[in-house]
Amino acid sequence: MLTILLIIFFAVQLVLAAYLLQPAFLLLVYGCKRMAGLFAKGQETDESDTARDFSFAVIVTAHKNLELVPPLVDSVLKQTYRHFKVYVVADGCEQTDIGYNKHLQVKVLAPEVPLNAKIRSIDYAINNFDQPHDVLIILDADNLVHPDYLSVLNKYFNKGYRAVQTNMLAKNNDSIYAKLDAAGNYFSNFVDRRMRMELGLSANIWGLGIAIETALYKAVIYRNFLGGFDKKIQADIVKLIPQLAYAEDAMVYDEKIDSGDALETQRTRWINAYFKYFKYGWDVFVTGLQRGNFNLMFFGFNLLRPPLFLQISIAAVFALLNFWIAPALTIAWIAIFIIFPLSFLAIVAVMSTDKEVVKSLLYLPLVFLRQLRAFLHISRANKAFLQTQNNKVIYIEDLLKK
Repeated sequence: MLTILLIIFFAVQLVLAAYLLQPAFLLLVYGCKRMAGLFAKGQETDESDTARDFSFAVIVTAHKNLELVPPLVDSVLKQTYRHFKVYVVADGCEQTDIGYNKHLQVKVLAPEVPLNAKIRSIDYAINNFDQPHDVLIILDADNLVHPDYLSVLNKYFNKGYRAVQTNMLAKNNDSIYAKLDAAGNYFSNFVDRRMRMELGLSANIWGLGIAIETALYKAVIYRNFLGGFDKKIQADIVKLIPQLAYAEDAMVYDEKIDSGDALETQRTRWINAYFKYFKYGWDVFVTGLQRGNFNLMFFGFNLLRPPLFLQISIAAVFALLNFWIAPALTIAWIAIFIIFPLSFLAIVAVMSTDKEVVKSLLYLPLVFLRQLRAFLHISRANKAFLQTQNNKVIYIEDLLKK
């Protein structure tokens, strides 16, 4: 019995070490490819990849507040690509006038009964399409899209991709927490999207900025409506398509949280979703084993990956226990505790052109403490629709001038 416990003890440490060393490994691959001149920046698409004009349905989900919707709709209407229609779901909103209600490419939908769930809002939009759309795009009310956003996506779908995650960038960086949130995005984009796309593997998706074939989206069945829909959808669609793509050159801007309380609310929702949808990561991993598909195994392995603050906390416990059980492993963990933050810093520096974002990493302990508090309150996410409050009203022209 003791032998079995020791095997489990060391096996868990091996998996945890793999998670924490993965960023450094990918950074090494990135550096080697750069030196060899093989790195294709942004996975650029060829101008000839436009044989077909796909019809896009841009779905905007808004809950109780439409204040940020007009700038988003404005940014969509200024696209260089014109085959689209915007569907705004004004869920629980007292008024539905966004200033574009009469525009031929905009349809504002007001459910009679509050939906109180992003998944329900998306389904409501799909059920009210005015015409068949090849692809649907999911956006939040606080987003903005680059003028070439749809044009780039059209090229990716012409290449045969059936689901494409776009590049989420910061709309604001006016506080320490906003900068830290942006830094986390840069790190995640590099590890879970850019390098996977570069290596021919499926990329993780966000809950926004994801473009999916409409028929493919309809193949996913939901049974839980309180948060984490992106966990469910990516676990399902990755098993149905060869590769879940990442379009770094299709840019969507997202409002970053600007306070500790907002960060805590956001992380409470995310941590709860991790545990609630943990089984889907295991399902993808096992499916990959059964099919002999490395892409699925790697994707599932990373879906099982705990939030960073939990990885670090658990690793610290192992380092302490190994002091009495296997002292050599304590030294190994100390080395990992040095390698991981250095790789995190290097990745953010590679991905960001804003020095202030890099400097903000000095305040990472604040994020750790807030995430610990969020972890202690994850039960709240099962009882209520936790929404991060956003209030940065800015139009795409002003953002691009910065």
